[in-house]
Amino acid sequence: MSSTQLKVTLPLNLFDYLQARTQKFGLSMSAYLRHLIIEDVKEMEMPEFTMSESTEKTALKALKDFKSGKLKKTKSVDDLFK
Repeated sequence: MSSTQLKVTLPLNLFDYLQARTQKFGLSMSAYLRHLIIEDVKEMEMPEFTMSESTEKTALKALKDFKSGKLKKTKSVDDLFK
C-alpha cells in the first residue's frame, strides 16, 4: 500500500488535546489520527461508477487474456517500454 503525507494546522488548544489523547493511548499522533479517520470512513459506502461500453469491453478482454495466460510478467514499468 502506498502512502502520502498530510500536513495539518491546528489551534494550540486542539493540539494539546490531541497530544493528551495520544499519550493516554500510547500512540503516535499519526497512528491516532489514522485510527480516527479509519473509524470515520469504515461504514461509508464506496461510490460505484458504470463503465462505458468500450471500457467494459476492453476490461473483459484483458481479464480473458489474463486467465488464458496470454499476458507477460514484467519486473518494472520500464520493461514495458524496452
